[in-house]
Amino acid sequence: MGTRWSALLYARPSTDITALEAALARTVDRVDRQMSSWKPDSDLMRFNVAPPGTWVALPPELMRVLARGLEIGRASDGAFDIGLGSLVHAWGFGAARGALDPEAIRAALGEVLPPAHAIVELDRTEGRARRHARSALDLSAIAKGCAVDEMMRTVESFGIADALVGLDGELKARGIKADGTPWLVAVERPDYALRSAMGTVELRDAAVATSGDYRHWIDLNGRRLSHTMDRARGGPVDNGIASVSVVADSCMDADAWATALMVLGPAQGEALAQRHGFDALFIRRAGGMLTEIPVGPTFRSAPLLPARMAGPGDGAAASGLELRQ
Repeated sequence: MGTRWSALLYARPSTDITALEAALARTVDRVDRQMSSWKPDSDLMRFNVAPPGTWVALPPELMRVLARGLEIGRASDGAFDIGLGSLVHAWGFGAARGALDPEAIRAALGEVLPPAHAIVELDRTEGRARRHARSALDLSAIAKGCAVDEMMRTVESFGIADALVGLDGELKARGIKADGTPWLVAVERPDYALRSAMGTVELRDAAVATSGDYRHWIDLNGRRLSHTMDRARGGPVDNGIASVSVVADSCMDADAWATALMVLGPAQGEALAQRHGFDALFIRRAGGMLTEIPVGPTFRSAPLLPARMAGPGDGAAASGLELRQ
């Protein structure tokens, strides 16, 4: 998936760590082979090139991710949308990264795209799906979270109850550390050039993911544009939010909801988070200042930073929370 995975865990002396490492690698590889939009032969891309109206048999993991992606798409009124692959590529964030397509961008800006949940039909009994209109699905904002959930299932299958697994900026914790304390996770400070911790949160039997605009961006006429697409705008989100971190039961949900809230912003996003029962942290930048907007007890009980001047390179967002022992 173009990034690194890791696992911190407390295992019995009898645990075959070599076998566990190999199993984790297979787990991540399986998700990548099914859901990558960078591999032309992935199951997702096979579905994308099928003519509209054609049923395509898909593996169970991919069917599960598609179903959850469509559910969150409906629940967020299209703020999270797995059907924006054409926008991702037009703005230079796809496999041909950096290659903007001006003609496609102009067309997208003037087009109202139907949300994926309106045109993708799933037959979960038969393990198949079809589209009722041409669209390119992109699972970049949910597949990594799925991979993290699958990694934790793999760890647990080895009889391990205390672990923290992660893929890029998505993490999931089970149990506690050997000293009896929760896992400590660092929230990254929004910065284009530097990687540094802005603060920490405790994580136990929960997952966390961050969506932001400073890891992956393009420079267009001196303006940095985020990789997160807003279907309503037909292009990158532009609402002053640098990053959104979400804590939820599953990493797949945290991953997708973080993207939805990044698009919606705090005014709409806070109510949505409260309604669906997850915690979130918005980081807003305005007038050179970074400001926290916490939602829920995870972030309200432990503010990460006071409002302060942003340093050189600020003005975008963290895509990750890093593992810390």
